[in-house]
Amino acid sequence: MNNQKMIVVTGATGFIGSNLLYSLESKGYTNIVGIDSFGNGEKWKNIAGRSFVFFILPEQMKEFLDTHIKDITTIIHLGGISSTTEINVDEIFRTNIQLSVDLYEYCKQNCIQFIYASSAATYGLIKDDFEKFEDIADIIFLRGLRPMNAYGWSKNYIDKYISIDRSRNGQANQVVGLKFFNVYGPNEYHKGEQMSVAAKFYYQYMKYGKAKLFKYDDHGRYKALLLPKISPRRDFVYVDDCVDVIIWMMEHPEVNGLFNVGTGIATSFEMIAKIVAESIGKEPVIEYVEMPEPLQSQYQDYTCADIKKLRSVGYKAEMTSVEDGVEEYVERYLCRNMYK
Repeated sequence: MNNQKMIVVTGATGFIGSNLLYSLESKGYTNIVGIDSFGNGEKWKNIAGRSFVFFILPEQMKEFLDTHIKDITTIIHLGGISSTTEINVDEIFRTNIQLSVDLYEYCKQNCIQFIYASSAATYGLIKDDFEKFEDIADIIFLRGLRPMNAYGWSKNYIDKYISIDRSRNGQANQVVGLKFFNVYGPNEYHKGEQMSVAAKFYYQYMKYGKAKLFKYDDHGRYKALLLPKISPRRDFVYVDDCVDVIIWMMEHPEVNGLFNVGTGIATSFEMIAKIVAESIGKEPVIEYVEMPEPLQSQYQDYTCADIKKLRSVGYKAEMTSVEDGVEEYVERYLCRNMYK
């Protein structure tokens, strides 16, 4: 292992970013630079336990990158707006698209590894697309996706931009895009309404003694109608697995492309509520409530990662089962209000 490489992580104080810093440090990497803002809340606690990370604020990033062109070997780009309900599209464009393009071009020009976060939100509602995943160079596939919100659109924009550029201009450096599915785990306290359902259910059980789910009709859309015959399901993936994939890609610079990162299993929201309840010794009581009107047109009721491509390049580690992951998350972190 080359511990002297300079690894730059954007979004370093965020959910996946702070977990990545923890794992990099645990593996012995010491020359780590985190780029992010802290805000007025307690997001600083996500990285309070780190020892070998140098932090700079986003407004200092350009100067830092220009100064350390010869030192940086890897940029892991996790920064940006991650809220699927964000309505300021100008800010999404500036943060998720322009910044990503700038970092991609910087890495291409200086032959630096570039690993970036894409998202399952790029798929939208079309269930068949989860089983039709192709290579990053297949721009036809990417153009056919129909994201349901501006966040998903911004991620798909970058996937297409990189796909077109790589197909036209070749692959001078490693570029890997990771389509993270529904990630849960420690260090997401700061996310508020954007926390995983595992965390939301925990706090609901502790406050109300029951979990709250949206009502669902027989036509595949959320409605304030009858209870479902087929409930919504998503691919819930533990953050540790996402971090392991990132580091594996970094340590295998010969691998390029766009990859789904999930368990390959779609789990119902009811099952997550049941696991959470059992982890804290409560009855799995569920109350079905109406979904707010603004969410009805942009809510994914089904996600399931096809991870054959990830396996095909040599990633062999087993994904954490939702039962084991949610139980560990609740008992080790949520119940104790612990951070990584």
